[in-house]
Amino acid sequence: MLEIRRASVLYPARDKSEPVEALRNVELTIEPGEFVVALGASGCGKSTLLNLIAGFLAPSSGQIKLDGAPVTGPGQDRAVVFQKHALMPWMNVLDNLAFGLKLQGVAKEKRYKVAREFLTVLGLEGFEDSPVYMLSGGMQQRVGIGRALTADPRILLMDEPLGALDALTRERAQELILKIWEAQGKSVFLITHSVEEALFMGSKLIVMSPRPGRITHRFDLPFSRRFLAGESARDVKASPEFIAMRETILGIIFADEEKAA
Repeated sequence: MLEIRRASVLYPARDKSEPVEALRNVELTIEPGEFVVALGASGCGKSTLLNLIAGFLAPSSGQIKLDGAPVTGPGQDRAVVFQKHALMPWMNVLDNLAFGLKLQGVAKEKRYKVAREFLTVLGLEGFEDSPVYMLSGGMQQRVGIGRALTADPRILLMDEPLGALDALTRERAQELILKIWEAQGKSVFLITHSVEEALFMGSKLIVMSPRPGRITHRFDLPFSRRFLAGESARDVKASPEFIAMRETILGIIFADEEKAA
């Protein structure tokens, strides 16, 4: 369980500018196996919140705990998938998948065994010896997701990992991530600018206000479970319930932007 209690972040002033209050008194619990998605207008603190969970950033006040232990920095219990895949371009697919385990000191035979298992999960069989720069954007992002998962983290953190993909590839990637989530049972925290993506993928949605970022709304969502139970993604996204929820969330975000203007 990840617990965030009254976490605030104040970025110090630079030159003659004023300090920036990025987050204020954020309260959030991520239960084991939950898929939590954060939405909000640009500048609402979504990335700052992810960086707090990852341990890249310390809160100015408040606490972050994982299973009761304070989060004081990065750790192998949390893995991040970035907007850009951040792969090693001189390595092939298999070596990239095994790279995190290599850093952990896992023996070569074991780390390559795990990496080959994820080749199948990610639909990358036959590409293990391919340099990653020769892959499509969607395939590169799959390798990035796989590299994070091979390290067997407790929580997978995803910083808009699908934003640069074309529409069709993005939908296929959403479906793949949900199937991996179901199979692996990981907790996931995803930030995105896409309302449709958030509703389709999350089991819980949080909506954040413009700066200073606060969680203003929370929703439990059924749509990912409907897809995993066998309903097609298109049918889920075209359902009256999905459309109504999408309009509700858009209304909240537009209203927040008008208040901040």
